[in-house]
Amino acid sequence: MNKDTLFHFFVGVISIVIVIRLSEGVRWLALMSSTTTIQNEESCDSLAGLVKRQKKLCKRNVELMESVKVGAKRAIEECQFQFQNRRWNCSTTDSKRLFGNVILKQGTREAAFVHAISSAGVAHAVTRACSSGQLQKCGCDRTVRGRSPDGFEWSGCSHNIAYGTAFSKAFVDAREKGKKRKQKNPARALMNLHNNEAGRRAIEDFMKVECKCHGVSGSCETKTCWKAMPSFREVGRILKEKFDGATEVRHLVTGTRGDLVPLNDQFKPHTEADLVYMAGSPDFCEPDKRTGSLGTHGRICNKTSKAIDGCELMCCGRGYTTIKKTVVERCMCKFHWCCYVKCKKCERDVDVHICN
Repeated sequence: MNKDTLFHFFVGVISIVIVIRLSEGVRWLALMSSTTTIQNEESCDSLAGLVKRQKKLCKRNVELMESVKVGAKRAIEECQFQFQNRRWNCSTTDSKRLFGNVILKQGTREAAFVHAISSAGVAHAVTRACSSGQLQKCGCDRTVRGRSPDGFEWSGCSHNIAYGTAFSKAFVDAREKGKKRKQKNPARALMNLHNNEAGRRAIEDFMKVECKCHGVSGSCETKTCWKAMPSFREVGRILKEKFDGATEVRHLVTGTRGDLVPLNDQFKPHTEADLVYMAGSPDFCEPDKRTGSLGTHGRICNKTSKAIDGCELMCCGRGYTTIKKTVVERCMCKFHWCCYVKCKKCERDVDVHICN
């Protein structure tokens, strides 16, 4: 196999899709990320991936559904960004099916992250739309008013996180709260609900104060401040750290109440902001329709890294192939007065390492 053939083979491999049923718990995510604009109540009935409660919310809040769509897309994109150098890289299969049986049937860390980032995506997008004045139902958080103990005035448009998280809780949690779902798998429903809440907490717990100075010649004689959400990239980073430190739990039934408790009694109990899981993850080394693993054949690896993105771990000990690739970059850039930058195009050869 020559180098050109090998390179095209590599491109083909990473484009392979495996058709697997999608998790009931995140069907809305795939649906909303690919749906067209919802303009009226009748459009809500045509969304086959939503449960009855979600359709009711859709009809009552048609203007919010575009934000739900934005949040779903951002959740998928952020998942892929955070896991781009992992064996499981949040691969989607097509516009209606994504993530595979690792989300459908197994309460893994990966399932925990997907539920958390999805819930956070809706809360973040709805809150952003409220604060930008796009919606009639909500606006800025007007409860943040007056003078702060730190000496500044609360003013500006504080992000209405209370509204965003409340809608996310109602919409995203609706599937898990259905009686039929709880009777079928109450432990998994509890796990999903917990991780949904952890996603929202990753926004609420990391709200920040932003300020603007007022005064002559840029002085800060007075200062007005408002509360703002972290960027969604920061939310993804927070949840990725919680993924790495997730707690394995078991379902404990006391009377009619069910709770999730640490599998190992020596571990301290998890908080509402932590991710929890109930099953170990597959190694994702080989394609496996049963688990939904795409495998790591054809994935690019980092020859010099000893971490999970390194060729030894990413390729699962199968070895890798190195090919030469020519890349075109901007170079020898010069600033011209006034006011543009002019660059030349330079070619250079780079080594690309591909898992066997």
